[in-house]
Amino acid sequence: MMENVIEFFKNLPPKTCITCGKEIEEQHECYSNKCDECNII
Repeated sequence: MMENVIEFFKNLPPKTCITCGKEIEEQHECYSNKCDECNII
């Protein structure tokens, strides 16, 4: 059971910025949908 959950999260596509489309390097405490550059604007 636990292996299925781990595989699910490993296979998710990378998160991308909703403004510019750049791939976001996520942090465990971050739920933002904008990259650092677009978040400043």
